[in-house]
Amino acid sequence: MDRIELCREKFKELFGGEPVKNEGTDPEFMRILQRFIFGEICYTGDLDNQIRELITIVVLAVNQTLPQLKAHTQASLNVGCTPVEIREAIYQCAPFIGFPKTLNAIAVINEVFTEQKIALPIQSQETIPDDQRYQAGLAVQEQFYGNEWKGRYEWLTEEYAEAVPRFLTEFCFGDFATRTGLDAKRRELLILVIHAALGCAGDQIKSHTKGAMKAGNTPDTITGALLHAMPYMGFPRLLDALNAVGEILEGE
Repeated sequence: MDRIELCREKFKELFGGEPVKNEGTDPEFMRILQRFIFGEICYTGDLDNQIRELITIVVLAVNQTLPQLKAHTQASLNVGCTPVEIREAIYQCAPFIGFPKTLNAIAVINEVFTEQKIALPIQSQETIPDDQRYQAGLAVQEQFYGNEWKGRYEWLTEEYAEAVPRFLTEFCFGDFATRTGLDAKRRELLILVIHAALGCAGDQIKSHTKGAMKAGNTPDTITGALLHAMPYMGFPRLLDALNAVGEILEGE
């Protein structure tokens, strides 16, 4: 099949309808968009529809492109992602994009869930009591990132030198990485994609590439995930991320 036929096939899988032909005010642009994303990008690499849609929704949450997030939340359900998986992917954005943007994204996915008569709130995925956030978070942090962060902020005054790494451990890892609903492999891959979508490069991308690989992601999966994110975040951020990832993969 050519990319027009592939686009039609993928679009139906995701959205249950037909791609644009001549409808709307800008059919030419929509044909370029749809044929590239759904006729080419979605067939490059071996990622399945479910992880592709989870990648898409976290990038859309990062960018706060909320109408598209609504469409892809429905697409995620259409290809078999569970409400829990979708919610956990969005929750995982919070340490990196902040609470307000995450709340905006949560409102959008909950709108879709309500339309689909999915009961809210969705079942809890918490696994640890509040007083174990640090130790449980530290176990995950050291598993995937070692102790490279230790001592990095000793130049701060005593209060902040203690608080910054503790908040990193308790919030990023204790509050989120200990939750069920997403396995570590997918969670770490999505964290890497979130950093790429934010425009992070250098040390943070390198660190999260190592973490994603320790969680079981292959170089091909990492490359495929970043490429899939490209139409939603742009080529410059893809290339910046690949440059940093390449330094890690070439050293393996």
